[in-house]
Order: sequence, then structure tokens, then C-alpha cells
Amino acid sequence: MTYVLLSAEEIEYLHEQVLYEGELAGLAGDKSLVSALARVENRLTYGLINDVYELAATYATVLAVGHVFNDGNKRTAFTAMNICLVLNGIDPTFDVIEAADVIIEVAQGKRDEQDLAAWLRSHIIGA
Repeated sequence: MTYVLLSAEEIEYLHEQVLYEGELAGLAGDKSLVSALARVENRLTYGLINDVYELAATYATVLAVGHVFNDGNKRTAFTAMNICLVLNGIDPTFDVIEAADVIIEVAQGKRDEQDLAAWLRSHIIGA
């Protein structure tokens, strides 16, 4: 299957949109957004992503865990996950507060992308 993917530039734009006043914009000095996104592409190339839920969960995981931005990593991860779903024909209908809590668990290492993908499948109507 062919998916609509998010570019580094698009992720950076999403990041700018989720920042609150006074938060530090931009990439963390010692991290690489391109390297983090390469994990998504590698997983696709090697057949480790089987559906759009796994794709969206992988974006969220690499961004939440990678901490590539100075601030707003979890919000960027959440937004990228949602945008990925929408661009690939899925209407995210889950409870936003519950989803945010799940993203926090991903960032803390309590869930991985497979757990997040399963959560998405079970919480999106019609999945």
C-alpha cells in the first residue's frame, strides 16, 4: 500500500503551530529530525508497518521519544499522528484527553508504537 508521508518541513511546521507563547522554538541542538523520520521510512521499507495506524503510531513514537525539538515534542507527536491519519483517509474520532495521556505513556517508554497502533485501532470508530 502507498501512504501519504510527512516531510521534515511539514513536521517542523506542525511543531511551530503547537508551541505556546514563551516556549523555545526549533530543533534541539544534539538531535536530528531527519534521522528520527528515517526510522519511519526504514520501517516502511522493511515491511514493518502494516497499516495506517502503525504508520501514525510510528510517527508519534519517533517524535515523542526522540525529543528532537526544544519544546512541544509530545504535542508535535500527537499532531503528526492525527495529520498522518487524516492524510491517509482516517477520521480520528478518539477522545483527545485520553489520546494525549497515551502519548505521554509513549514518551515515558511505557508504550511502544505497536501498543499505540493497537490503541488507535480500538478507539477510532470504523477501524
